[in-house]
Amino acid sequence: MRRGIIAKAIFVGAVAIGSYALSGSSFAQEAPKKIDVSVKKFGYAPAEITLKKGQPVVLELTTQDVAHGLKFKELNLNTKIEKGKTAELAFTPSQVGDFVGHCSVFCGSGHGSMTLTLHVTE
Repeated sequence: MRRGIIAKAIFVGAVAIGSYALSGSSFAQEAPKKIDVSVKKFGYAPAEITLKKGQPVVLELTTQDVAHGLKFKELNLNTKIEKGKTAELAFTPSQVGDFVGHCSVFCGSGHGSMTLTLHVTE
């Protein structure tokens, strides 16, 4: 009798897992959304990015002129982008809102106005 109960439990579990897999869901974590960002005196392109809360993202930042940085104080994110190289800033937004990042490496007279805005939605 006990074997019959165990067999039924295994069967029900297998059906549940199969149904979950066929529904398009996955046990693996979602692949991050990659966004290319070009950085130069005195701006980021794009200057505004919309993201979804809970969706992993990787910002791939490149610069050809001088070293720059990107810091989102409220999100505890900070990276440096070296001239001629790519820097990756990987994170998963955990809160909704608008967050303004600033260049964190002095790059000239327009440095103070150099911003990138993240709009995080539900």
